[in-house]
Amino acid sequence: MKKLLVLGVGNILMQDEGIGVHAINELWKEKEIWKDADVEFIDGGTFTQDIFYLFEGYENLLVLDIVRANQTPGTIFSLEENHLRKDKKQMLSLHDIDLLDSLGMAQMRGHRPYLRVVGIEPATIDWGTELTPPLAAALPDYLKVVRKHINEILGSSDTV
Repeated sequence: MKKLLVLGVGNILMQDEGIGVHAINELWKEKEIWKDADVEFIDGGTFTQDIFYLFEGYENLLVLDIVRANQTPGTIFSLEENHLRKDKKQMLSLHDIDLLDSLGMAQMRGHRPYLRVVGIEPATIDWGTELTPPLAAALPDYLKVVRKHINEILGSSDTV
C-alpha cells in the first residue's frame, strides 16, 4: 500500500474550477524530486464516485480543489476530513461531495484512506481555460502549501 495519493480535481474548461488539475500538472513537472517518495499524483478531472477503487491502495488522500467559503479569491484552506463533515457553513465544491461518497464506498470495500483537502477560494467559474489573475497569482503559494502537506504526510523534513 502506498502512503499518499495526491488527487487534483476540477474542470480545466471552467477557469478557476480547474485549479486542482493545474496544480497536479505543476507537480508532475517535479517528478524527479518525488521519484523515490511513496506518493502518486493523479489528475482526477471532474471525477465521480466511480473512482473509489483508487483509494484502496493508499493510506492517505490529499485532494486539491476549489473551496467556496465566501473569502477573498486566492484564500488557501487546509482542511482535515473532520472539517469537511462538521462545518455546515463550509461551502464545498461538487467534487468534495462526490469525494465523501467515494470514501464511504472504499470503506465498505474494506479500506479507507485518511483525507485532507488543500482548497482555494475561486474568483470566477465560467467558460475559459486560463486561471483568473487572482488564482494565477496565488498558484505558487498554493503549491507551497501542497508540498508542505506532502512532506508532512510522508514524514519528510525536506521541503520541495
